Amino acid sequence: MLTPDQAQERAHDIVRRATAAGADAADAVFAAHASTDVSVRLGKLEDVGRSEGEDLGLRVFVGQRSASVSTSDLSSAAMDALVERAVAMAREAPEDRWAGLAPKERLLHGAAPLLDLADHAQVTPQALRDAATAAEDAARAVAGVTNSEGGGASASSSVWALATSHGFAGAYATTGYGLSASVIAGEGAGMQRDYAHHSSRHHARLDAPETIGRTAGERAVARLNPARIASGAMPVVFDPRVGASLIGHLISAIGGSAITRRTSFLLDAMGTQVFAPGIAIQDDPQRPHGLRSRPFDGEGLPVGPTAIVSDGMLETWLLDSASARQLGLEPTGHAARGIAGAPGVSSSNLYMEAGKVPVATLIGDIVHGVYITELIGQGVNPVTGDYSRGAAGFLIENGEITRPVAELTIAGNLKQMYAQLTPANDLVFRYGVNVPTLRVDGMTVAGG
Repeated sequence: MLTPDQAQERAHDIVRRATAAGADAADAVFAAHASTDVSVRLGKLEDVGRSEGEDLGLRVFVGQRSASVSTSDLSSAAMDALVERAVAMAREAPEDRWAGLAPKERLLHGAAPLLDLADHAQVTPQALRDAATAAEDAARAVAGVTNSEGGGASASSSVWALATSHGFAGAYATTGYGLSASVIAGEGAGMQRDYAHHSSRHHARLDAPETIGRTAGERAVARLNPARIASGAMPVVFDPRVGASLIGHLISAIGGSAITRRTSFLLDAMGTQVFAPGIAIQDDPQRPHGLRSRPFDGEGLPVGPTAIVSDGMLETWLLDSASARQLGLEPTGHAARGIAGAPGVSSSNLYMEAGKVPVATLIGDIVHGVYITELIGQGVNPVTGDYSRGAAGFLIENGEITRPVAELTIAGNLKQMYAQLTPANDLVFRYGVNVPTLRVDGMTVAGG
């Protein structure tokens, strides 16, 4: 695999070719990856996969017209043909007065921050198999587990580079490691499935296989013999592994394209109270070895911690340069690029700050409610905020988590849900999006 410096030069080279061929401006992305995945089931090797690839994407501008092309053929002749095709396409494209490169004066200059996103661990396929087997064995050893969907382990490395014709060139490398187990408890029509997984930039930070497996097995067994409940309005408490989806809907609603297209349920919410006082949501792209950390955004702008919600108030949209121009605002450093097409926006290491109450206190006054550990389906209207999803979890009775429940539907409206949301104090940074345990009062729950 190329080094970051070599990847950066690849991106820079195609930009030089594009401007020499008649483009008024251009930017390019180069991405390379290599990964190995091993899966086992019932103690036997099921699959070993290895993938490697290099891809390059080019975007060119001729006046206010633009076109994007991509290729995995990186020969010099292919580069020349790619440039020629891109410039010809741009000349025939419709004009877009908002499109263009990021403001030159806003580009990142100097050294990018060092975020420790890659390690040098040498993980062999055999080591991956051993880890996957250990995770599955630990899950199957839990009393009540009757079958397995398998254990898996993976290791990957990648390099990503961006270059623009107006003065930016940068690149960085990442590594990633993953471990999972998924098992089934019970027999016949009463079977229940659950899983556990963990991902890390550094191999040494990955949870032990035995921990992953035991957690998966215990979760599956805990779901056996689910009860049915009567429908009604009640408090709903979200386990952190599913509660993160609630602020995922927030990010979709405050992205530049949703605002410029007027397709967001938070269209007029900037500067208003969206959550209860005291609630804060942060985005931190500079978290060392974070799963979504990055030293610059997809347009070459510097990045830094962003307060998205402070004391319950919505503080910002997430804007790339095109949406910022359309709204008469400044880009926020949240542009995200794929190989093909124009930038969009995304958050990085997103999290809701911990609240002030322990989980036991959060649920202690709930006479009748549900604790949700699984969400099923989509069921969210991004224009109105209407929310309806299948769910499973556990009953909360007289302040205690008790019997499992399944085949539920939980419903509400995200505006009201956000206003009624209370976080516990158990925030742990484990995923790309992290939240503590969350309580939302007054949701409608329909039993199966």
